Amino acid sequence: MVDPKSVLKHLDELRALTGDDNGAQRVAWTAVWLKSRKWFEEKLNELKEQHAPALKDYYDAAGNHWVTLPGEEETALVLGSHLDSVPNGGWLDGCLGVICGLEVMTALAKRFNGKPPCTVKLVDWADEEGARFGRSLFGSAAFAGNHTIDMDRVRTDRDGISLETALSCCGLDIDKIHEATAEQKGLGAYLELHIEQGPILEDLGKPLGVVQGTKGVERWQITFIGQEAHSGSTPMAVRRDALAACAKLALEIRPIAAKHPQSVATMGSVKTFPGIVTAVVGRCEATLDMRDLDEDVLAEMLREAKVASERFAAEERCTVEWSKIWSIEPIPFHPELIQLCDDAVKETVGTSVHLPSGPLHDAAEVARVGIPTVMMFVQSLNGLSHNKLENSEREHIELSVDAMYRLSEKTMAWLLG
Repeated sequence: MVDPKSVLKHLDELRALTGDDNGAQRVAWTAVWLKSRKWFEEKLNELKEQHAPALKDYYDAAGNHWVTLPGEEETALVLGSHLDSVPNGGWLDGCLGVICGLEVMTALAKRFNGKPPCTVKLVDWADEEGARFGRSLFGSAAFAGNHTIDMDRVRTDRDGISLETALSCCGLDIDKIHEATAEQKGLGAYLELHIEQGPILEDLGKPLGVVQGTKGVERWQITFIGQEAHSGSTPMAVRRDALAACAKLALEIRPIAAKHPQSVATMGSVKTFPGIVTAVVGRCEATLDMRDLDEDVLAEMLREAKVASERFAAEERCTVEWSKIWSIEPIPFHPELIQLCDDAVKETVGTSVHLPSGPLHDAAEVARVGIPTVMMFVQSLNGLSHNKLENSEREHIELSVDAMYRLSEKTMAWLLG
């Protein structure tokens, strides 16, 4: 009863409404994002009028949008993802999972005359991307009780507007976002569909994949401290060049990660001081992001990176300091739901493959509170995401919708025992 072409139609409609020549512009806490949510409310109203008169929806204290289709049992199957995007983002990232969830809910409402065997919920998480204020997984972290209110209230965007102010403009009180934990009650399982955002499925020739879990993340700021000096009069042999030490570490990070097949490590930003062409760099600040599904591997990579930084600092007669930005442990998904997802994918496309997720997703926060969780990936063309070139084959998207419907049926049966 599921209609994959309806998902494609809605995706095209949302892209036309909230994108431009540079890509998607559904950045959370902006007017375009609010427009996308208003559009989604209209789709919910259509579902309620046509097939599900008991449908209810509301926004929780953290801005997460919850849709509930009451069932014979209160235990809830939850489908979810996010409508927000990065600036100049892609047409599928996040919104695919929400719109697919809407179609699955619609199909279940049709099949069971508006009242499925168990309650079905759909959630559009608020600000998964963290694109404007740098706080990823905002809504799902609040739901999970992992909110950081004191740190978040002072976050500002490029224009100096605080997150607290932006939330207020959207009708939210930052001091109450912890109340979103109340939504955990009665949730039996969580399913999320997402594009892979990487090249593995395409390289393997697989349209769909089963996600084992999300990789753990260690994110640090590394500061090398040397001595500012005149670039014209300071001999090379006596320089204390903080950038030179940092550059050595940036090159060393790659072989550290390459020792492990699923590891990645990125030094994504570098700031130099005084930052002028006529001065040796006296201070260099860099960021390091390391990820792996195995917590022991992640810890070993971090240890090796710290040892290497000390060595390179000594070689350049500098010192080095490490300051943690953020970390999250590896989050394995529920083994029984992984098997159900595997079955659904095989029934849809004949074969299945399991892979970890390098990017973080709201599903990780849901799983952290003990709610059985699994994700399904659909192949990304050229492994690209977070830009306007992001794409997946339309046929593969249709297959993913079919597979998610199958997974939803299997999960409902699993929940009801």
